[in-house]
Formats: sequence, C-alpha cells, structure tokens
Amino acid sequence: MISIQCSRAAGTRFSLPVTSSAYATSAISAIRTMSAAVAATLPFMCTNSFAAETLIADNGLTDRVVITGGRPSSLPTEIPTTIEGISAKTMEQTINAIDAEDALKYMPSLLVRKRYVGDYNHAVLATRASGTGNSARSLVYADGVLLSNLLGNGASFTPRWGLVTPEEIERVDVLYGPFSAAYPGNSAGAVVDYITRMPTQFEGHAKVLAFNENFQQYGTDKSYSGQQLSASLGNKQGDWSWWANINRLDSDGHPIVFVNKLLSTGITSNAGMPVTGAIFDKNPKNQDWLILGATGQYHTVQDHAKIKLAYNITSALSVSYTLGYWRNNMNSSVESYLRDTAGNPVYSGDINVSGKKYTLAATDFANSTNSLEHIAQGLSLKSNTKGVWDWEIAASLYDYSKDIARSPIVAIPQANIGGAGRITDMNGTGWNTLALKGIWRPDSAKGHTFEFGYQREAYKLRTLVSNTSDWINGAAGSRFSGFQGNTELQSLYIQDAWRISPQWKAILGGRVEQWRASDGAISSAGTTLPFGAREENAFSPKAALAYKIDNDWTMKVSTGRALRMPTVSELYQGSVSVNTIVNNDPNLKPEKSWTSEWSIEHALDNGMLRATIFHERTQDALYSQTNVSVTPNVTNIQNVDDIHTTGLELAYIANDVFVRGLDMTGSLTYADSKIVKNDKFPASVGMWQPRVPNWRANFVASYKVNDHLAATLGARYSGKQYGTLDNSDPNGKTYTGVSSFFVTDLRVQYKVAKQWTASVGIDNLNNASYWAFHPYTQRSVVGELKFDF
Repeated sequence: MISIQCSRAAGTRFSLPVTSSAYATSAISAIRTMSAAVAATLPFMCTNSFAAETLIADNGLTDRVVITGGRPSSLPTEIPTTIEGISAKTMEQTINAIDAEDALKYMPSLLVRKRYVGDYNHAVLATRASGTGNSARSLVYADGVLLSNLLGNGASFTPRWGLVTPEEIERVDVLYGPFSAAYPGNSAGAVVDYITRMPTQFEGHAKVLAFNENFQQYGTDKSYSGQQLSASLGNKQGDWSWWANINRLDSDGHPIVFVNKLLSTGITSNAGMPVTGAIFDKNPKNQDWLILGATGQYHTVQDHAKIKLAYNITSALSVSYTLGYWRNNMNSSVESYLRDTAGNPVYSGDINVSGKKYTLAATDFANSTNSLEHIAQGLSLKSNTKGVWDWEIAASLYDYSKDIARSPIVAIPQANIGGAGRITDMNGTGWNTLALKGIWRPDSAKGHTFEFGYQREAYKLRTLVSNTSDWINGAAGSRFSGFQGNTELQSLYIQDAWRISPQWKAILGGRVEQWRASDGAISSAGTTLPFGAREENAFSPKAALAYKIDNDWTMKVSTGRALRMPTVSELYQGSVSVNTIVNNDPNLKPEKSWTSEWSIEHALDNGMLRATIFHERTQDALYSQTNVSVTPNVTNIQNVDDIHTTGLELAYIANDVFVRGLDMTGSLTYADSKIVKNDKFPASVGMWQPRVPNWRANFVASYKVNDHLAATLGARYSGKQYGTLDNSDPNGKTYTGVSSFFVTDLRVQYKVAKQWTASVGIDNLNNASYWAFHPYTQRSVVGELKFDF
C-alpha cells in the first residue's frame, strides 16, 4: 500500500491509498501536468481542486509522495465538467511560447487565430462549437482579472493577451462548456484561467528570445523577424510576497491584407495606366480576381509591466493586488505588386491590366498606426479557513487609458508622409467587475459543498472618429462619426455539490441574471441620435452527475443553459441617414444555448484516456447576415434562429510511453455543426456553422533524453470549414478564405548549466500555407536563452 498525500488548492492535505506503484506513478504524472480530468481517476474522486506543481519524494515511491500546492485557481471549488490544463514546466519544455495564447496551442478542441507574433487585435479563441468569429462565446481570465473583450463579438474583439507573458505563467486551466453557475453565458464555449507566479522565496528570471519567418505569398517573398526581452523578480518575506515582470516584444509581422479586384469589374478598354505585376487568382467563391499588392504589414512594439502584491493578514485571511500595464505602438506598411512602364510602383488611379481598366481607390493601399496604453487592476480579499465557511471579495478594472488609431484617406504609400486622414479615439472605453463569493461546507466528511455569490460586470464603449489634416501627427479636427453605449450584467448564483455515496457525486446549480443596456448613441458629422435602454432577465440552470465505476473508470454527465447577451457594439451598430438611425436592430435577442456532455475516463497504468460526447443547441445566435425577407435587403447583426452542434472529443495523456522519458498527449474532435433554421436567410439552412471545422486534432510527443536535454514534436490539424453562413466560399486556400491545415512544430530544450537554459524551435515545420481570412504564420525559427536564479 502506498499513500499519496495531496494538497488541494485551498491548502488542505489528505492521504490517498493507492494499491500499486504503477498507479501511483500514473496519478503523480497526471497531477504534474495539471490535467484535472486525469486527476479525476484518483481514488475518492478528489478532482478539479488540485494546484499541484512540485513533487517532493520521501524515500521514493516505496514510502510516500507529498504533493505541494501552487497558487489557488480562480475557478470554482467544484467543477462539474471537462477541464484540461498545462503547467509552466510542461509549457517550457514543449511549446515555442512567445505570446500568452501559445499556452493553448495543443489543448483539445481549441484554436487561437494568431496570425503573427504579437497579434493583438484578431487572435480570437475558438472552441468546440464556436468559431474564430465568436469571441464573446468564451471567457479568459488572469488571476481573476477579466481579459476577454466583451465590448463586441468578432475578430477585432480579441482577449487582451498582452497583459500576460509566458514566463510569468504558473499554469493554465480550461473549463469546457457553460456547466458552472459561477460564470455568465459567455462561458458557452470555454473558460480559460491563467494563474501567474507568486514566489515562495527570492527568485529572478531573465530571457532573451528571437524569431524569424520566411513568408511567401502572392508577390511577397520576404523574411520577417523580431525579438523579445523579459525579466522577472519576486520574493516572499514573512507575510508579504511580491512579484514584478517586464517584457518588450518587437515584432515585424507578414502582410495580412491583399488588395484585389474582381476580373468581372474590369472594363475592356485601352484607358488607364498600363501596369504589370498583377497576379491572377480565385477568391473563396472561385471567382477570378487580381491580387495587386499587400497591406497590413504590422511592425508592433509592445511593452508589458506588472506588479503583484500579496499579504497574509492572518493565517486564514489574505489580500492581493495586481497592476498590469500594456503599451503598443504599431506602424503598418504596404507593398504594391504593380509597376508602370518605367518600373515604378503604382498605388492609385486608373490602371490597365491585360486590356481591362480598373480603378485603384485612394485607400486601397493605406498605411495605419496604433498607439495604445491599457491598464488592468485586480484586488482580492479572501478567507481560507478550510472550515465550514470561506468567502472572497474580488474586483477588477480594465481601462483604455489611451487608444488611438490613425489612417490616411488619400493614397500615401510611404509611412512618413502626412496628408488628410482620420483619427479613431477610444479613450474612456473599458470594463469593471465585482464578485462576492461564499463557500459553505455543512458536512465536509460527506463532501458537501455549497457555493454562492453575487457578480456585477459593466462595459463602457466610447468611439470618436475625427477628421485631421495630417494623419500622422495632426490634431483631431471636426467629428466624422462616433458611437457609444454601456451594458451591465448583475447575477446571483448558487451551486450545490455533494457526494451521494462513495461512487456517486452530484452538482446542481442555477444563475439568475439581470442585463441592462443604456446610454447608447450614434453620431454623424453634425447629428447625434440616442438609442433606447434595454433590459433582460434570465435564469440558467446547471446540473452534473459523476459515477466512479471503479478505481480505473469514471463517468460524468453535465448539462447547462447559457444566455449570451448582446454586446455594446452589436446593439449600437448602424449609421445616421436623414436624422434617422438605419441598418440597426436595437431589439436583438440574447443567444440561448443548451449544452450537454457525457464523458467516460479511463485511468491507464501510465496516463489517462477520455471520451466526451457533446451537444449544443443555440437559438438566436448572433451573426452578421443579409435579411432577404424584407425589401430592400438589410445586412447587419441579426439573430439566426437555430444552430445544432453534436460531436465527439477524444483526449489521451501518458508518461513513459514505450521508453522512460517519452510523454505523449493527443486529442481528436469531430463536430457536426449545422444551421437548422434561419428565416431571414434561408440559403443558410442545412449549412455548416461558419469557422467550426468538422475535424480537429492535436498531438505532442516529448522525449526527455536526460536531465539536460528534451526534444518535442507537435502536430495540429483542422479540417474543412467555411467562412460564410451559406457556405458559398468553398475555396479556402486564398485571401479571405478559411482553409483546412496540417502543421507540425519542433522544440529542443537544453539545460546548459544550473541556471542557464537554451531552447530552439521551429513552428510550422512543414511550411504549410493556410488561412482564416488572413494568412497564418509560415515556417518560423525561434531561439531563446533563459537565466534563473
């Protein structure tokens, strides 16, 4: 008999009898990788609360193993659904991590639409039944601070990944589906929880990283490179602990936009400037078009700084504060493929290609700049008695302290030449959250835990577009347009978990929500018109049941309802025409999803295998589409009546496969996601939901040769998908298309000395060219050197 002594996230230690050393090895390896789904196979079902990060063996496995906890997760104590995770140690060994979202690269059924290193405005998270156009159907937190940008839903409302750097990550947990009453309906896809480091003794870290990409697409054949510098310092002194991290990323990304003209728009004529260099291609609908040049080549310099403070007021009461700062300066450049008879690049005016005249608009080749400064703060007061009662008060604030975008309205290919343009200012935009949480353990011996709480989330969107005589340095002039609005969500939730018997465990929960939208307005140059206020009330029940068949098999079933409320930008869309707001639907309904999953988990001698069947029915899904039931047709954000998704997810994790030191993880997902009713756009009925592929798969094999050397090979696959509701875009391998892909990655890590570690890696080793409207990164080499003390 072997006793494994575990400590939960809250710090409680308890012993688990294990009948074989092989099973103990499996359990310990599972906990080390922070997969709570694996931990579910442990005796007594002590799942989902582990914060294990380090292992201390007393006299080896023949005696006992003490598992010490890391920082507590912001996830609920009792988690009624599938959860996956990754620790910092695993991430450092297996992933070429430059941005925080890279930690999710091999998670089952997840995809982050990261187009280049440092992608700050389109890196949307996709989940089982939600594509990369549904940013508001997932939640991302870091130490309890909301990073998801729920001001809108779509590619430009990406989570604020820049507020977390890879080297400060302690672990990442992912909760799949809307099965916890502790989260709003935006959890329909997943909840991602980043836990960052807090030291137990004095420590410091420094890292230098460089990367280079060879990019070949259409007429562009160049190398794009960058570097990253990072340093961290922290200490624990008595009841005080602190952590500071700074990071600078300087990245040249490949172009992501390509100027194009449909061949059918050309006029047969000798008029226009004769040019060469146009590339003949087919668009996603397989229509012939010309690719004339590249834009959106971003050079971004991002600075990150964070400080965290924590103080133990008593042995059972602690307070913590986090202050994060992110600054980004971006310059975008353009490249024309067109040349006149003298060999000069052509950017505007009438051109002639093969006997047809086309007109280049003044903004077809347009530069742009961004200057952003965002600040995030989080404050938490938490009890940790481990007794009958515990509680927590947490608040966070995210502020667009500065958010300026500049662009010309005349053709100016050189970034340093001024001229007329427009300035978009989002100062005053942001969100804040407040959470009051209680935990009641009326009978801890029988595993009865009652969680309840109050939450408030408030979002504020402010956008002012002004004219300027100098788009580079000029001051804002007269107003061109603007819009604003607020939303607020107040919620009460309860979640009751109890162990019915040694084999059965049940969780019941519910969430009552009151949503309000107010202060909406839209402006033209001389007119501002208000929107009316809106209110919605909703109730979302949740339920889960787990049955432990024996020490090796566990079965779980979960179901839950989620209401995803319209975001500010979805509500307050449209424009002003003759003192009237047009192209707007102020009565958008919330998305209503019922999601269920059934899982069975099997503990192997050296790992775990899980199979999950999931089903989601979403009514009134929010998409941009054309309403053909009215005349004239209207294109804007509308409700799609009914979407059904049914799928199967397989996940596997094992240590010491075939040989000691070889660890493997893998997942395979099939999703059948179809639109079953859409009265406003009947052509979409029976079609695949946009950007939800039928097949997805990930695989990682990592071999630790010895204490100094480890090598990892990873693979990612995504199957056929579409970008439009009516699936009228079958050609995914082109600009604005959405393609399938198979990508492999390589990483080699070598511990040079006790405090020095060097790593080299290649992302997209097979140099695949693939798209999600914009092109993804092609083959890239990454090298890093890290110093720890």
